Amino acid sequence: MAGPTTLAALLARGAPRDAAIEAPGRAPLSYGALAALAARTGEALHRGGIGHGDRVAIVLPNGPEMAAAFLAVAAAATAAPLNPAFRADEFAFYLKDLRARALTLPAGATGPAARAAAHADIPVLALTPDEKAGAGSFTLAVPPAAARPGGGADDAALVLHTSGTTSRPKIVPLTAANLCASARNIAGWLALGPGDRCLNIMPLFHIHGLVAGVLASLHAGARVACAPGFNALRFFGWLDDLAPTWFTAVPTMHQAILARAGRNAGIVARRRLRFLRSSSAPLPAPVMTALEAAFDAPVVESYGMTEAAHQMSSNPLPPGVRRPGSVGLAAGPEIAVLDAAGRALAPGTVGEVAIRGDNVTRGYENNPRANAAAFLNGWFRTGDQGVIDAAGHLTLTGRLKEIINRGGEKIAPREVDDALAAHPAVAQAVAFALPHPKLGEEVAAVVVLHEGAEAGERALRAFAGEVLADFKVPRRILIRDAIPKGATGKLQRIGLARKLGLAE
Repeated sequence: MAGPTTLAALLARGAPRDAAIEAPGRAPLSYGALAALAARTGEALHRGGIGHGDRVAIVLPNGPEMAAAFLAVAAAATAAPLNPAFRADEFAFYLKDLRARALTLPAGATGPAARAAAHADIPVLALTPDEKAGAGSFTLAVPPAAARPGGGADDAALVLHTSGTTSRPKIVPLTAANLCASARNIAGWLALGPGDRCLNIMPLFHIHGLVAGVLASLHAGARVACAPGFNALRFFGWLDDLAPTWFTAVPTMHQAILARAGRNAGIVARRRLRFLRSSSAPLPAPVMTALEAAFDAPVVESYGMTEAAHQMSSNPLPPGVRRPGSVGLAAGPEIAVLDAAGRALAPGTVGEVAIRGDNVTRGYENNPRANAAAFLNGWFRTGDQGVIDAAGHLTLTGRLKEIINRGGEKIAPREVDDALAAHPAVAQAVAFALPHPKLGEEVAAVVVLHEGAEAGERALRAFAGEVLADFKVPRRILIRDAIPKGATGKLQRIGLARKLGLAE
């Protein structure tokens, strides 16, 4: 399916009149008004000497202004969204690492991002919402400077950092063509159209929300309602007020929503969803089954990463076969499972998942070592371990860096997760490597129990031992009310022992 390859072209092409950015309690911002807003913003940026290739960091609360600002900036320069929850030293690092030409902040902001920009002598572009003009509309105060020419589709439209859990975070540049290709892939795979409305609860400093929630909807001429961040207590109110046809989230969000679905059964029945989508982390099979039962709608699990401008594979919508525990079929780029030498492996053989396609980044910025390790024979190596069956369904078995090495025995943490999650008392389970003086690493896990459920460490170990070999059974199981998460709501194994106070 052909489509625009630049964000400016996407915004200028016109769309069905129902397409819009929306927000709870706000009038919608039509597609035409969004395109005009982007054009005005681009003109203001260019008058201020900011053009294609220049990095404009964006630190805004989640919501329609963040979505519109991303689109407007990315169409005229290079957008660099940052997590508003960062501390001053983190902002200082990212602004320097990005070589940011400017920082977009809410008008009047005086927090750590503003202080970091002032310290680095980076100009602040003050964004003021225009409440009368619809959800997402704003004015941007840009200090005047010498004008400069615009660029083309090969310029980076978006730059994001990798999570950096094991090393210095890497900069991932994504071109407008990368982003539009991914938006096209997602819109086509989910059969999105003008009658659809996405409820976006994902943070908009992350590739998942930016591309799957916002760009894919606009590419399809559909609507996207941008919530002010994820709030499980408010989710069902948004569902009732906005009547979305679908939403996309990470598994921890889905689990929080599922825990409250029973007491909101009336809203669920009244506001039937066409489907639910899960991505950015593995969705436990019992959670997928329970979600489908609670919402009477299919759950589509997808597999994505920043370097692919999000989606790589996905389970299909009905009548296609959805396989719990699998991340589905190739849904955009080509996918292969390779050996260490970069040779494609036969179906049913475990190896490293690799991708290639027009949504894939051309390489990390200023990082030849990382690029040499990541790109091989035209393929991008994801760092994930997996297997493709004869029908083309991909199942992930773990991150290569997360594999637990217990005295030479290699254990995929996902297998331990699944064994513990099958216990009726367990709501969440995450296995991780625990430092050990003799073995190097030992298997540990942290679990969250269902509300009102009871289970002790000994009982959980015995239960896991019924399906796992003895060396895979966690030697430590911690029962907690919650598991530490990253900024986007993802559970992160690497560093979990330290976060739980077990690293010593």
